[in-house]
Amino acid sequence: MTDVFVDSFVHALGERKAHVSETGAAGHLMSSAQDLESAGFRWHHVCEPTTGAYDLARNVTAQLADSGRLGDVDAIVYATCLPGNGNAGDPAAWKRSRDVKHLMDFPAGRLQADFGLGKAVVIGLNQQACTAMLGSLRLAGAMLRAEEDWERVLCVTADRFPEGARYEQAYNLISDGAAACVVSREPAAFRLVTAHQITNGGLGQADDDETVGMYFAYTHRLVRETLTRAGLSAADLDWVVTQNTNDKAWQILARLLGVDAGKVFFSSMRDVGHVISADNIINLAELIASGRLRPGQYVALVMAGFGLNWQCVILQATESCAA
Repeated sequence: MTDVFVDSFVHALGERKAHVSETGAAGHLMSSAQDLESAGFRWHHVCEPTTGAYDLARNVTAQLADSGRLGDVDAIVYATCLPGNGNAGDPAAWKRSRDVKHLMDFPAGRLQADFGLGKAVVIGLNQQACTAMLGSLRLAGAMLRAEEDWERVLCVTADRFPEGARYEQAYNLISDGAAACVVSREPAAFRLVTAHQITNGGLGQADDDETVGMYFAYTHRLVRETLTRAGLSAADLDWVVTQNTNDKAWQILARLLGVDAGKVFFSSMRDVGHVISADNIINLAELIASGRLRPGQYVALVMAGFGLNWQCVILQATESCAA
């Protein structure tokens, strides 16, 4: 099977940085600010009213273009968690005109046009919730292995909550934000070893307590099954880069999985909260910046999301990652 690689990790956040106590005082939480602080959350980022999800996606793509890392991509996989963020049009225009084309102003197509990516096909991924960025990596890898003449795929995720929303889901403090990376045939920072997903649609409307109740059993199953797909064991994992969630959750999961808790990495949590589908990318970038990665090390990216969905991707660091 042809190897594919992942690198060029970038992200963007909402412009307004707020402390959890400030957000609680404004009535934008469901839990108390004290409870979220005790879970490890401190700050989160909220978009200004004039900033949409597409602005965030454009920001991360511009970072890649300006640094020369975007390249001539063959496909764009554009992942969103909230269906409304999969439309860049003005909902008011639909209400005025009753013309549904205003509900089909696709942000992936805008991105292709704005950055002159004329040969790129576009794919929207919008039913995997917070796991969608990992889903985009899996999809990109599969397409590169299937399309013999393709070389590069841009993966982008971008979401912002609607104005007036509560910035908490399943006891997590939420940030508006976006992330992007490139999946390619050309050797790069990480080799994509395998990816795996579990979906339980019967729990699609689970409440917060039900979601938390399922989190441990399904995440344990997810990681075990992903390791089996890769021909690895928990002892082979050098790092587990996870989503920004209650900081005690992975103390429990590490014991269940037989993984050293010191290998679990989610350093951005206090500063950025849970950035919907972008957490893995943000935390992986911080792990790279820490200088602690070594060539050959295995990194598991783990995420759970509504739907209910669980996804895991295993990467292996290359010489260029540690350079």
